[in-house]
Amino acid sequence: MWLFNRKGASGFSASSTAEEVTEGIDGTGLTAIVTGGSSGIGTETARVLALRGVHVVMGVRNMTAGREVKEAMVKGNPTAKIDAMELDLSSIASVRKFAEEFNSSGLPLSILINNAGVMATPFMLSKDNIELQFATNHLGHFLLTNLLLEKMKKTALESGREGRIVNVSSRRHQFSYREGIRFDKINDPSGYNGLSAYGQSKLANILHANELSRRLKENGEEITANSVHPGAVATDLFRHHSFVSGLIGLLGKYMIKNVQQGAATTCYVALHPQVKGVSGYYFSDSNKVEASPQANDSELAKKLWNFSLNMIDRCTPVS
Repeated sequence: MWLFNRKGASGFSASSTAEEVTEGIDGTGLTAIVTGGSSGIGTETARVLALRGVHVVMGVRNMTAGREVKEAMVKGNPTAKIDAMELDLSSIASVRKFAEEFNSSGLPLSILINNAGVMATPFMLSKDNIELQFATNHLGHFLLTNLLLEKMKKTALESGREGRIVNVSSRRHQFSYREGIRFDKINDPSGYNGLSAYGQSKLANILHANELSRRLKENGEEITANSVHPGAVATDLFRHHSFVSGLIGLLGKYMIKNVQQGAATTCYVALHPQVKGVSGYYFSDSNKVEASPQANDSELAKKLWNFSLNMIDRCTPVS
């Protein structure tokens, strides 16, 4: 990463690590949920937040892996407050169960990091018969955020500290399908492209954060919502794309971030005082950057919001 050492307005660069961007910050008294905390940048995000005194709850699909990660973190930081709870973002029922259990736990919630994701999978449907990348990367996080929002509002009001929601997106959002979101073809295998579908889900992450930010501001809530691009990071996200995996092996040390650098922007937006009151923005390398024109399309964001609500309603059994 020696090619990318130039610092931005924040004072940080692509080479900055999660520990560096949170140095000296005291997160004591804050509780955070990090989805996908049992691997990759999710693990590093959880570790560094815990290092800064935040009580971290990892939402993990594999509880065995979650427990192992928790044990390793506590071994390295005996004072760390870390919990693991089962969460499969591709399942609406699992998201509802997680949110219900968390909301009943008595814990406050100041930070929600929508980090988990799958990338460039072959065409597959989730348990709810929704294209897997859209279901996991966007819809699961959209529902989770909605179900936890009242808890975040209550926490912000009682603690006097703003809540922060961070959607982990990707630069790949610029390379979605031509129409951005294929509203009429979300679950259609014809014309499906794994990387374009990934781009679509990451575009949805930014649109979601932007529309959420607009609604929170409109209601005068002390909660911010932003999206981030972690950078090209060598994680197992690339397991479905052998060419990219090979490229990482060849050029990794020159062009690819390590996990410590990959988690930096998420941790910066979640904790840093510079981001206080900042909402509805897209960050990369711990600095504000411009997202694509589609990502800044407020009408597209509103349409996606309503589409997502309707899709969840259709997948929810009538009691």
